[in-house]
Amino acid sequence: MEMNKIYKFVCLSCLIVFGALASVSCEKPDTPKPPVDTFVLTGVSIPGTISVTPNSNVEITGKGFAAGDKIVFTLSGNTAQKFEFNVASVTANSVSINIGSLITSGTYNISAVRGAKSISLGSAILRITANTTIPDISGKNIKGVVYCNGRGVAGVAVSDGVEVTTTNADGVYYLQSDKRHGYVFISIPANYEVPQKNKLPFFFDYVTSSTAVVDQRNFELIEANNENHVLIAMPDMHLSNRNNDISQFRAGFYAEAKAYSNQLKSAGTKFYGIALGDMTWDVYWYENSYFLNNYVNEIDGIGFQIFNIMGNHDNDPYKVMDFQAESTYKSLIGPSYYSFNLGKVHYVVLDDTEYINTGGAPGVIGARNYNDAVTSEQLAWLQKDLALISDKSTPVVVALHIPLYSASVNSSGQQVNAANLTNTAQVQAALNAFSNVKFISGHTHINYNVEISDKLYEHNIAAISATWWWTGKTGYAGNHICKDGSPGGYGIFEITGKDIKYRYKGIGYNKNKQFRTYDRNTIEITAAKYTPSANSTYQAKVQTYAGEYAFPGTDNTVLINVFNYDSFCSLEVKENGVVLPVTRKPKKDPLHIISYEMQRLNVNAEPTSSFNTSNSTHIFEVTASSANSTLEIKLTDRYGNVYTETMTRPKTFSTSME
Repeated sequence: MEMNKIYKFVCLSCLIVFGALASVSCEKPDTPKPPVDTFVLTGVSIPGTISVTPNSNVEITGKGFAAGDKIVFTLSGNTAQKFEFNVASVTANSVSINIGSLITSGTYNISAVRGAKSISLGSAILRITANTTIPDISGKNIKGVVYCNGRGVAGVAVSDGVEVTTTNADGVYYLQSDKRHGYVFISIPANYEVPQKNKLPFFFDYVTSSTAVVDQRNFELIEANNENHVLIAMPDMHLSNRNNDISQFRAGFYAEAKAYSNQLKSAGTKFYGIALGDMTWDVYWYENSYFLNNYVNEIDGIGFQIFNIMGNHDNDPYKVMDFQAESTYKSLIGPSYYSFNLGKVHYVVLDDTEYINTGGAPGVIGARNYNDAVTSEQLAWLQKDLALISDKSTPVVVALHIPLYSASVNSSGQQVNAANLTNTAQVQAALNAFSNVKFISGHTHINYNVEISDKLYEHNIAAISATWWWTGKTGYAGNHICKDGSPGGYGIFEITGKDIKYRYKGIGYNKNKQFRTYDRNTIEITAAKYTPSANSTYQAKVQTYAGEYAFPGTDNTVLINVFNYDSFCSLEVKENGVVLPVTRKPKKDPLHIISYEMQRLNVNAEPTSSFNTSNSTHIFEVTASSANSTLEIKLTDRYGNVYTETMTRPKTFSTSME
């Protein structure tokens, strides 16, 4: 009798303490039954990322769950995608469900449901992984599985930078590798993406150095319809913690690109970036302690995946020869060459800096000299990579740092193109089988386009850093302008299926700002006006740097700098309804002269020759009938986009002009 009283007291205590929490039943503590009128959960804990294989169990920690409850996963941003699971088992401190085989990877809001009542448990990233038990095969020392939502993906290209293979029907691959590069990577297939890892796209993984060790490296894919997408090409950031570059970068490009990507993604358009090399500045790795990992941290949170390319300034200046000097980049950023697919477009990344760095040694910055070339090892890999593409009408975009071709304009106004790499012909020959090839490059800090053939085209894109961040430095011109007069900026590629459209975008400008006009009558670059703080030695240099602009114009000419000009552009200028003849000229941009050279002279400093104003390939000249007439200017690009300006003259010339 006494024991019965004690038992009843314990049961009553359980009801008082735990009843309101809907926790356990006195009769069957292992399988709690839901109270009739209460639904309270406490101590709920869900991991930020849940990685499981199909048809496996997921456990959620918490008190108050009961048999008969349901756990609901609702895809974040798409409430129509909802998965409901019956409780498989429940204890006083947890609940377990079987995830089944239908749910896919993604970010989910998770809730518990009891009858008509629902309680939010939080959110988590769900990753459905594959069965990764893969047997070894004799003669293969790298293996793995490429999967999406727990299922292997067939036909995915996998490489160690030398050999190229593809996954089998189960998504499994095997490679025999010399492990020279220290990694393995996949070519992301069309209509898939990869997760981020260490703030970078996780399409590669490092392997051990021993060829006797079998490494298993698995890769997860995420379904993504990117048949239509936008890719921005981001050349020459040159982040180095100097010239107020970090604040300029954050307030300018970073803020603009993040807002642009958010705008397009909210409209359902996939958005990606590709950095065209020189993300950093080798000498300042050590002088300013600004390394490649600082760059990675700086772009973190921008809101879209960025693929990276090696530039000459991304090599380690303490190390000599190409393979050794690129090892730091590989350890912090990833492969120096690789490929990936977005929709119907095949993208190839090449490293065309063959670094020499005479005199480099630990603690000693070398000459940082290099050859402009794609190594034979890369070309051999490229042939294997491209051989997997049977449809030769597939658009191929080849991204490299140093341009394939250089361009200039002769005295007759004709563009003259010249091979820029020591093996331009070999690189070009590797792509000859394809009918639609675009090369995109940086390095020069100027804009020009080269129509190589009816199948091959190169966009050389200016620079995010413009003139290495000088013109926007505190106390300088207060603008952001490149050596050819283009605003500092980046390229925008809009891809619809196999159709590719391109435009250049100046940072801080409307996308329709595609040219700038100058009234030559108002331009006169003098020491008194532009270098008042310089001493006599540096003021004496003004005329040399100003060139023709040291003297006032008197013949009513107007200059038009068309940033993204090619031969399919049409430029029309009217004065009082009369069309004026337009002539292409090999000229320097006057705004850049007063924004860089004059600013340096004004502080008694010699301008750096490689930063000085260069002859532009896209300046045009017209002559008006008077100094005060208004001109109507219309530019039509190769895609039919029209850009206009009503130019009221006289037009003021200053560093603040648009």
